[in-house]
Amino acid sequence: MSSLKLGVEVVSAYELLAKDGQGSSNPFVELEFDGQRFRTTTKEKDLNPVWNENFYFNVSDSNKLSSLPLEAYVYSLNKANNAKTCLGKVRLTSTSFVPYSDAVVLHYPLEKRTVFSRAKGELGLKVFVTDDPSIQSSTPLPATVDAVPNSLPKEKNGKRHTFFHLPNAKQSEQQQKFPPMPPQQQMNYGVHEMKSGPPPSRAVHMFPGSSSQPLDYALKETSPFLGGGRIVGGRVIRGDRPTSTYDLVEQMRFLFVRVVKARDLPSKDATGSLDPYVEVKLGNYKGITKHYEKKQNPEWNQVFAFSRDTLHSSVLEVVVKDKNLMKDDSVGFVRFDLNEVPTRVPPDSPLAPEWYRLEDKKGEKKKGELMLAVWYGTQADEAFPDAWHSDAIAPGDSTSVSPTYIRSKVYHSPRLWYVRVNIIEAQDLVPADKNRFPDAYVKVQIGNQILKTKSVQNRNMNPIWNEEFMFVAAEPFEDHLIFSVEDRVGPNKDDAIGKVVISLNSVDRRADDRTIHSRWYNLEKSFSDAMDGDHAKKDKDKFRSRLHVCVCLDGGYHVLDESTQYSSDLRPTAKQLWKPSIGVLELGILNANGLQPMKTREGKGTTDTYCVAKYGHKWVRTRTIVNSLNPRYNEQYTWEVYDPATVLTVGVFDNSQIGGSDNNKDNKIGKVRIRISTLETGRVYTHTYPLLVLHPSGVKKLGELHLAIRFSSTSMPNMMFQYSRPLLPKMHYKRPLSVIQQDILRHQAVNIVAARLGRAEPPLRREVVEYMSDANAHLWSMRRSKANFLRLTSIFSGLFAAGKWFGEVCMWRNPITTVLVHVLFAMLVCFPELILPTVFLYMFVIGVWNYRYRPRYPPHMNTSLSCADAVSPDELDEEFETFPATKSSDLVRMRYDRLRSVAGRIQTVVGDIASQGERLQALLSWRDPRATTIFVILCLTAAIVFYVTPFQVIALLSGFYVLRHPRFRYKTPSPPINFFRRLPARTDSML
Repeated sequence: MSSLKLGVEVVSAYELLAKDGQGSSNPFVELEFDGQRFRTTTKEKDLNPVWNENFYFNVSDSNKLSSLPLEAYVYSLNKANNAKTCLGKVRLTSTSFVPYSDAVVLHYPLEKRTVFSRAKGELGLKVFVTDDPSIQSSTPLPATVDAVPNSLPKEKNGKRHTFFHLPNAKQSEQQQKFPPMPPQQQMNYGVHEMKSGPPPSRAVHMFPGSSSQPLDYALKETSPFLGGGRIVGGRVIRGDRPTSTYDLVEQMRFLFVRVVKARDLPSKDATGSLDPYVEVKLGNYKGITKHYEKKQNPEWNQVFAFSRDTLHSSVLEVVVKDKNLMKDDSVGFVRFDLNEVPTRVPPDSPLAPEWYRLEDKKGEKKKGELMLAVWYGTQADEAFPDAWHSDAIAPGDSTSVSPTYIRSKVYHSPRLWYVRVNIIEAQDLVPADKNRFPDAYVKVQIGNQILKTKSVQNRNMNPIWNEEFMFVAAEPFEDHLIFSVEDRVGPNKDDAIGKVVISLNSVDRRADDRTIHSRWYNLEKSFSDAMDGDHAKKDKDKFRSRLHVCVCLDGGYHVLDESTQYSSDLRPTAKQLWKPSIGVLELGILNANGLQPMKTREGKGTTDTYCVAKYGHKWVRTRTIVNSLNPRYNEQYTWEVYDPATVLTVGVFDNSQIGGSDNNKDNKIGKVRIRISTLETGRVYTHTYPLLVLHPSGVKKLGELHLAIRFSSTSMPNMMFQYSRPLLPKMHYKRPLSVIQQDILRHQAVNIVAARLGRAEPPLRREVVEYMSDANAHLWSMRRSKANFLRLTSIFSGLFAAGKWFGEVCMWRNPITTVLVHVLFAMLVCFPELILPTVFLYMFVIGVWNYRYRPRYPPHMNTSLSCADAVSPDELDEEFETFPATKSSDLVRMRYDRLRSVAGRIQTVVGDIASQGERLQALLSWRDPRATTIFVILCLTAAIVFYVTPFQVIALLSGFYVLRHPRFRYKTPSPPINFFRRLPARTDSML
């Protein structure tokens, strides 16, 4: 039996059914898991009982934990006959089993035990998994206690509802037929490559109604030969060669050389010492290991990868040398004929290294042996990511590039939390000047985030603020929450009255809007005393000033670290609220073509590029290709998709750390955004995307990026159902954040993510994170405002065209059309019940007709839509001006910055209005094929329903629905609104 245990804390229940005939009940809870049953105490005459009792179940087999459900039954005890009546049940699956550090109290709605029984109320549980050996399992119920009878048929057990979200009795319909996938399961990622000739390409155009742009800036469809075969029109044509697991990249073959260690090396110096290193030579390329001082049995365990396309030699030479100040001496070498090197194909086990005797230049065996392994492989080889690459250096140069800056890596951004701080009051403040009342305020700080309360108008020793603040914090929590009560004694002069330091690890966490109890904290004079938790206990009888605050970690929100228009993840922070994934996104970064030189090296223009892709918490970075304007990456990565209304972002950057200073910023070359909902399921999209960047001198194309993308759905019903769900977690609607709060918190979140990723090796630099996250998209731009206004006018152009057409009908410009309109109008007046069926049938026909002309490619940057092709230099100068401005006096700067801030919000509002109109257009444009399918089917269904149902009945029911009682309303948006908000807009094509 494993040491793993499932802990369950039964907290409380609310609004239970009355079952004793006197308006009350005697409730208790029975828990069942893995053949074990535990029971709480009975609370007499209580419809809102509180237990706070803990139970621990033994997990017999940890491998079967994902298939074991936890069932909690709430009963009412009848003391007259010692019988029990079921008040409801809760059934949880393994998705709700999280580590103790992530566990929070959730209130689950009680479900019916049988079809004909009644259930009402909620049960609060905290469920977690622990392997602490000091925890003993609870005592099970006696054998005389009967189990709860299960009257449901066996075949229906798999259809029990599983609750994952905040309490809502109407939202447990899903997860009926599809087993949930663990939200923490990480998808395997890797790289693979396939070789192909120059792929043919053709330019594709924007969908109808879009703005035209130069052909050089257009998207181009390609037909490369990838791992699964040749891609033609999004379909894979299988070839004669065997297919590969990584089938979205071209095959690139490499010669791998693993230098493991050496033994019994001879000494070369007069002192008898040896400073050995290994030099791997192949043609004009040379790789060098690190050297050891005075060591005759060194160990390197380093891998070198030479691209087979650049091999101009048939002999591999591995030389052991002794490092000296003047000239390095040769100790011995090993030669390999490349025609005799074996080929390794994963998933074969790694090739076993062998000992080779060193030889001198005459071919005679010398003292000393070198352990090596040499084989041919592809980028699917597990040694590829950490290997030294020949395409990362110039021929003949082995020391100019540090491997730290060129390797491909996967990063995971930290899990972010919203910290809600409510500063209520202070008590018995003691200012430095005791002859006056303090002008007190509280300064709250987490890391670099600092907020202050307002001063109290009525000054006294017990000020009351009752102000609430929101902060962003990242796990693991490194910064403390610091309260500093200050006394404003004069202009720019404040005296500290006391401090409080709270560790974020000790703060309560919640996943809903339940009440968090406030606490009193003693104010300490110094920061060190505030950090000392035992200081207050030692002097507990001493008089102290106190501060009354309420602090919690809100896990029911999604922490916005990017613009909502380009969000790649919409899940809440609390893992217990995560839904299973609906699909898998696969990205193959093939190559870049026609890049512009970003630097000069040896009198020639060149660039050292790498790609960064971001989706959800997972960031990927390809290896850096040095000295190439047409780099080939051929690396494949995979993400789990939890929501189709999300965006994948891929950016290309020039690595300024190679041959330069660490203080240089990596230059941006361009980026691509791809909305997942615009991709057809199972289709492979292979296109070259223009890399467009806006500079102070205008828009520039710096090259093209060749990508292969495929979105695969694991559950089509779940994905279709996702279109009716709220876009953001429920807390965003129950306790919404203001627009100003969202902007401030988003800025703090981006800073935290940039700081954490900048500490990785190799670091993902701040300018890269900010560019990928569109950190400055909210700032004022005359160009962007014009673009949003033109988007808005294009939406209303359809109404203007309809008005013009109606005017032509009234003027009898086309007599036949006018007569037909008269006939249609007469029919609708005589038969009003045909109005709605005709409208929906018309939209159904238009949707089916537009299916032939549906877009068959992802959206991309559009210079005309962005108004970047005809922008004036003055507007560009204003857009690239720093914030705050530095070109005028203080007064003008203040007014100018205020104007830019206000205008930036207006610009956002105009863009949001344009997005709503573009979503209306997307209903029938097949921009999102799944959404249009749903809408077309609904139109046909509505046409039939409105046809067979009298119009008066429809009008009456609609009126009653609009005027329904608040009890029958939900705080979250309705499914039609959720469906509409998930429709794609043209923001993805905005620069």
